[in-house]
Amino acid sequence: MGAIPEGLPAIASVILAFGISKMAKLYNTIIKSMPAVETLGSVDVIATDKTGTLTKNEMSATELWVGDHHYTVSGNGYAPVGEITTVGQPAPITNDLKLFLEAGYQANDTILTETDGKWSINGEPTDGAFLTLYRKALGVDYQSPYEPEDLLPFDSDYRYIAELTKNQENDRQYIFVKGSPDKLFEMATKGNPNFALDKWQQRVADWSADGKRVIAVGYREVPYNETLTDVEHEHLFAGIKFLGLAALRDAPRKEVIAALKTMNNAGVAVKMITGDDPTTARAIGKELGLAPGEINAITGAEWDQLPEDARPDVADQTQVFARTTPQNKLEIIEALQKKQKTTAMVGDGVNDAPALKKADIGVAMGIKGTDVAKDSADMILGDDNFATMAAVIKEGRRIYDNIKRSILFLLPTSFAEGLVVAFSLLTGQEVPLQPSQLLWINLISAITIQFAFVFEPAAKGIMNRKPRPVHQRLMDRHDLIQMGYVAALMAIFALVGYDWFIHAGADTINATTMMVNTIVFSKIFYFFSIRTDDYGAHRLNSITTKAWGVIILMIGFQLILTYVPFMQSVFHVEGLSIIEWIAVIIFAALTFILAELDKLIMAIRQR
Repeated sequence: MGAIPEGLPAIASVILAFGISKMAKLYNTIIKSMPAVETLGSVDVIATDKTGTLTKNEMSATELWVGDHHYTVSGNGYAPVGEITTVGQPAPITNDLKLFLEAGYQANDTILTETDGKWSINGEPTDGAFLTLYRKALGVDYQSPYEPEDLLPFDSDYRYIAELTKNQENDRQYIFVKGSPDKLFEMATKGNPNFALDKWQQRVADWSADGKRVIAVGYREVPYNETLTDVEHEHLFAGIKFLGLAALRDAPRKEVIAALKTMNNAGVAVKMITGDDPTTARAIGKELGLAPGEINAITGAEWDQLPEDARPDVADQTQVFARTTPQNKLEIIEALQKKQKTTAMVGDGVNDAPALKKADIGVAMGIKGTDVAKDSADMILGDDNFATMAAVIKEGRRIYDNIKRSILFLLPTSFAEGLVVAFSLLTGQEVPLQPSQLLWINLISAITIQFAFVFEPAAKGIMNRKPRPVHQRLMDRHDLIQMGYVAALMAIFALVGYDWFIHAGADTINATTMMVNTIVFSKIFYFFSIRTDDYGAHRLNSITTKAWGVIILMIGFQLILTYVPFMQSVFHVEGLSIIEWIAVIIFAALTFILAELDKLIMAIRQR
């Protein structure tokens, strides 16, 4: 009975449950299944969206090109506070600039609102940037003369949004369009064969290299002899008049930069999946510190052209995936898994659901995430903060370490009791431990010291080591050897101590009492050793108050067992003198000393 660690299943479940509770309280993270906690500790790739995850999700226009006039825009966020300047002076609102502003404002399906002095949007951040720009330039009370009539919503295949409007001042219809520069360049070239394509492409390239999202704006005037009731794609590809470009910036979250550095140190690669232009996305990746070296980027179209067998290597070596589709996201996750990568997918939309389900651990956003995304995920970030991922990965590693250490503690200490009984039976000696005493030793361990592992903090340098392969065995060869020699040492020192006590003149009950306490205090000393891979007395400083409380509780139980008359009668023990306690502590400490010596030797070998 003594060799069976009854508390093993319970302690593993308690460590997992405590870890899940800790993540919920400290990091506002909901773990939907216990296996996800273990998976967190072995994650070596995180695939994530950019907007709103790595960045603030607050697009602001910072620069404009309208014709050959360059403008700078001040102000951040969605509050219409700021101004448009040119050459350092407030810019006059020319007809061309006003038409540009109207086009960006009308080709829009987002709403800008103010609540208690705070401005926010309901819709797309890119559209929100143009609404804010419009109000900065023309004022919050300005009434547009254009009346919306039909909307052509944004589509990831076409990458633009268009609105059919009527100008109430001249009763003319206009189609305003806003979207990807390459799409609008194509439309503009149809409308004007002499369109200065090279000049505009260079402006896009310059801004993209600075990490800015570039949006093009144009319009088509409906002929006098036509009246449209709806807007179609062919209306635009028949040709438009190009108005200009806007450079938008979504500022990176400051906490994400620190989190990415932590991820890099921990051997966790972060892949950014975005709808941005690849040059823009690569520049943002560099600003964020997405990877320590070169930032490699690939577009969704280029990914689609890759042979199936080439995708795993490309996915592994690429940090930025630009202009991607939902199908691309799923294929990227599958390719990384073929490289034996334990992959986490961070998403928030309905289209992210397949990739969230396919990933080893799906992570949904709690605030902006859709119900479909949350249902598909294994974990929900309640604050939508990507930096939380570094904290929960650290917690996942801590939990795995503590489960492993609890096993390394429970098995040898339980086997030691069995070895004492087995050795006595094999040598024909009287078994020194009574069944009630074996029950006490197991019971006191089950309700006290093994639960100290629940409160163990993360090991020093836990986020400086590489992720654990998910299929790696829980115990390696050294762990098995360690469990064997610790069990043998505890049994040997308990038996040798018992014989020494007898030969020193102790009676059987007295010697048995010292043996019971030797085994229990051996467990306490071994806890101090097994809790970290480090060696030396300085580690005592890292023991938590709760863990000390558990140890003190265990010592208190032993004193009750040893000195309370009722307990003495039930468990066949008696009180010990100071000299006898010193002998118990010496024999109990021998296992600790040899275990520490083993760690010292291992550390020397690894240098």
